Amino acid sequence: MITIRPIPAFTDNYIWYLQQDREHWVVDPGDAKPVIQSLGDARLSGILLTHHHFDHTGGVKALKAKYDCEVYGPGSIEGVTTPLTDGDRFSLMGRDWTVLAVPGHTLDHIALVLDGQDGRHLFCGDTLFAGGCGRLFEGTPEQMHDSLSRLASLPRDTKVYCAHEYTLANLAFAKAAEPRNPALDERIEEARAARAKDHPTLPSTIGEELQTNPFLRTQSAEIRSQSAAQGANPEGSAVEIFATLRHWKDTF
Repeated sequence: MITIRPIPAFTDNYIWYLQQDREHWVVDPGDAKPVIQSLGDARLSGILLTHHHFDHTGGVKALKAKYDCEVYGPGSIEGVTTPLTDGDRFSLMGRDWTVLAVPGHTLDHIALVLDGQDGRHLFCGDTLFAGGCGRLFEGTPEQMHDSLSRLASLPRDTKVYCAHEYTLANLAFAKAAEPRNPALDERIEEARAARAKDHPTLPSTIGEELQTNPFLRTQSAEIRSQSAAQGANPEGSAVEIFATLRHWKDTF
């Protein structure tokens, strides 16, 4: 079975470390140093990338130089040895992986789905966060909404490994967008308890996001009502409500 654990980096990034037997892979290594420290005497087998932002790729050059390892990711990123595009399937650590294009945060963003022995695992970079979603630096609201809808259609027990510890801030916004959602109160308490012990709030699951993430709940009557106070048409399309929520969150 593949072991997955977070390596903290910078102030709030997580580099995901995957190990099975003598294979060691990392996802989105923005910094090489904590990866090298975590590996100890082990050799890095390879790197998986979701998008080009430096806090996800800054460690690639040093890691590749030290370990001469493979780099899987969007072909737009310097140093990638195996370019990945939408619909690609490949095998690592004896398990099947699928690539999903999820533009919005960046245009080259992909998500990686691992079919593990214990279910599916989603490495979604900065597209879907626990209780939130990424900012639109390059894409459009339509693109991001479509990308999130694609991820939301995965099985509800799919584990979600996003790249930042933003959960409490995201849930504070979710509470403003849907104040009478009882599932939010429970999730906020769980997240506070985890952070009080300096534990990660991740992974979450697709089912948990569907219950509490406002960016996946644009059909909620309460969210539509709250969005109307921000200038949206409460009878508008899901994309319009999403765009209003994203703009609201940007200044929250």
